Amino acid sequence: MKRILFVLTLISFFSGSYAQYQVGHRTITFQDPARSNRDIETEIYYPAATAGDNVAVASGQFPVVAYGHGFLMGVSSYENIWNALCPLGYIVALPTTEGGSPSHSDFGMDLAFLINKIKSEGTNPSSPFYQSIAATSAVMGHSMGGGSSFLACAGNAIPTVMVTYAAANTTPSSIHAAQSITIPSLVISGESDCVAPPATHQLPMYDSLAGNCKIYISIKDGGHCYFANYNFLCTTGEESCNPGGVPLSRAEQQATTMNFVKPYLDYFLKGNVSSWNSFVDSLTNSSKITFIKNCEINPGNISEETSQTKISIYPSPASDRLTISCSKHGNISAVFFDITGKYLFSKEVGVDKAEIDIGRLQQGIYMIKFFSGKEPVFTGRFTKL
Repeated sequence: MKRILFVLTLISFFSGSYAQYQVGHRTITFQDPARSNRDIETEIYYPAATAGDNVAVASGQFPVVAYGHGFLMGVSSYENIWNALCPLGYIVALPTTEGGSPSHSDFGMDLAFLINKIKSEGTNPSSPFYQSIAATSAVMGHSMGGGSSFLACAGNAIPTVMVTYAAANTTPSSIHAAQSITIPSLVISGESDCVAPPATHQLPMYDSLAGNCKIYISIKDGGHCYFANYNFLCTTGEESCNPGGVPLSRAEQQATTMNFVKPYLDYFLKGNVSSWNSFVDSLTNSSKITFIKNCEINPGNISEETSQTKISIYPSPASDRLTISCSKHGNISAVFFDITGKYLFSKEVGVDKAEIDIGRLQQGIYMIKFFSGKEPVFTGRFTKL
């Protein structure tokens, strides 16, 4: 039965349940005023109606993914990342900084800066990304960029999630930085990685994470460089410590990785509840990985109304105040949770409608479960700007 469910999940996942866009591209150099106007040249790939350079962004609002490259690896090695994510409705920003003798600290700050900067582009009428940026975001990276992602997210609650591939420990230490990361985190490694061996790099990072939703995935027979496209320097380095080669093919390692990353991002950045179920099913049933899961999420089912009660939640996205209207007279309790299922607070909706102050919440997606007495009647969600 589990095998049948897994096959059905894969069929659903790859049969067009995700919107498809063309890939647009722009090169923009941003300046960070907090660091003496440091130049941060960034390659930005985004959902577009037609493919090409400097084309218009597709209609809609899209989550931002800031992606950090590996040591001595140009961003062109990560074409597999933007070609996988942009058609599904994500903006992928890759800083080209720290390509020579890198400062890991600066690279981490570049990734953190880009999340905020590109979000601000969504409110700038002169920006090509005006009104195109969603409230949610992710910091991602490979190798050095994976380690620097830990530095970017340390003590930083603005990114919604962090996802890393074969993260290499940095200076300052990514392992130490993990102790102050509380956002949901997905740490992915290759079992046969000899460049940044999991036992001394990704596993200590995972163990040190402070958040209440962290997951570690090890790709069986996977290597270090195969998370990216071919790069001469990375391949040469990996062959020097693993002369027999990596058992898994590059295409299979990337496909296996994306089988988990896509539903993970779709849940946390777009609030698609069924994607979390797909992600967990894949964890449980895949023969291509081993995993450690310390993340108990029970998002429930999103329903529009019951026969007795109709509830509306608006606006979404919302900034400071949320309105809830209810057709059923009497006491209705609204219980608020974050995307990981952590209880936040509850309010009585009462008759007709109520306004809820959400100004203190961080940006992201939230769930609301409604109860009439002890009976659940509705589960909804909203996005906080």
